[in-house]
Amino acid sequence: QVHLVESGGGSVQTGGSLRLSCAISGVNFGRYCIGWFRQSPGKEREGVASISPFGGADYHDSVKGRSTIFRDRPGAPGDTVVLQMDSLEPEDSGRYYCMAGDLYPDCERWNEYDISGQGTQVTVSS
Repeated sequence: QVHLVESGGGSVQTGGSLRLSCAISGVNFGRYCIGWFRQSPGKEREGVASISPFGGADYHDSVKGRSTIFRDRPGAPGDTVVLQMDSLEPEDSGRYYCMAGDLYPDCERWNEYDISGQGTQVTVSS
């Protein structure tokens, strides 16, 4: 059973940084893509960044150049996907969810991720 647990959200001012972590267990390594998604009030959940089992990354245009996704200990105990976000803007605010999907190699199929953690809140003030 896939289990995703997010941590690392918080409140920062414009220009600040946050590091979100997603602890992963139960994933069939080699098949599952992992993504970070954001949901803001009144908006649908949208993909922010994704990473394939072998490290290939994809980013939403709004965060390119400001965010980095990487994976620590892929497929091993302590498997964690990290989203480092820099130069944060108020528009980055929202609840961030770590999600997984049996999608490899098509990790950009944002609408097909179907396993989610509980989320962590990010608030960026101006």
